[in-house]
Amino acid sequence: MSLTQAPRLETERLILRGPEKRDAEAVIAFLLDQERAAGFGASPTRGDAWRWFSLNVGHWHWHGYGYFVIEMKETGEAAGISGIWNPESWPEPEVGWVVFEGYEGKGIAYEAAQRARRWAYEDLGFTTLTSNIVPSNERSKALARRLGAAYERTYHNENMGEDELWRHPGPEALA
Repeated sequence: MSLTQAPRLETERLILRGPEKRDAEAVIAFLLDQERAAGFGASPTRGDAWRWFSLNVGHWHWHGYGYFVIEMKETGEAAGISGIWNPESWPEPEVGWVVFEGYEGKGIAYEAAQRARRWAYEDLGFTTLTSNIVPSNERSKALARRLGAAYERTYHNENMGEDELWRHPGPEALA
């Protein structure tokens, strides 16, 4: 059962749905992997990772949007998270993505981010979105380019340090 009011979105291969208690272990494992989660905001302890999972649930209740869990239609396995993120101190709403170990290089992040972005434009009425990417995260920058986003500026993110803000095309450009 979803812990949020998140809608269920689908693509050809994926289901984007609200986080459930059963997803906590996969998200926590990702956040505790210091190398893999470095560009997202790795957690130093299990308790901090659990708090981030709960923060995402609260984010949904506060904003009406947040990170969806990416579920593989074929297997029901959680493959990552993607959605719209805008916690306190963020410069503006962003579309973000993460895939869990074993799901890289399959186009899952692209497919999920595209669907989450479309939902934000069509259903939430957003007119612009960004992605915040740490400068060393070349894979995320490549995905941002593939999604049509362009580098706009570098800024100081109080959670991540130096961060790059990438601007996505607006809904009119994607129609």
